[in-house]
Amino acid sequence: MKITREDVLRVAELAHLELGEAEIESMSQHLDSILTYSDKLNELNTDVVEPMAQVVPPGGAGNSEPKGAAAANSGTPLREDVPVPCNIIGEVLAGAPDPEPPYFRVPKVIER
Repeated sequence: MKITREDVLRVAELAHLELGEAEIESMSQHLDSILTYSDKLNELNTDVVEPMAQVVPPGGAGNSEPKGAAAANSGTPLREDVPVPCNIIGEVLAGAPDPEPPYFRVPKVIER
C-alpha cells in the first residue's frame, strides 16, 4: 500500500503535529511499512484460532507464580485486585494555581 503525502498530512493534522518536509517523507515510509506488514498479517488463515477475551489465558504464559487467593483460583499470573484508598486530593489541590475543591483550573496549553 502506498501512503501519499496528503495521507501523512491528514494524520499529522488529526494528531496535532507539525511536520517538516523530511519528517513527512520519513513518516510516509514508516506508515507505508506498517500497513504493508498489516496486509501480510491479514493473509494468515485464522479460522481455527478462537477469539480472545483476555491477553493472558488462565494458567497462561506468566513467568511468576500466581499470588493471592484470587490468582490461585483462576490460574492467572496476575496480582490480586485489592482496592486501596487514595486520599491525596488535599495535596493535589494545595499545589494547584486555581483550586475549587474537588476541581482546579490550569492554564490552557493547546491553541487550536
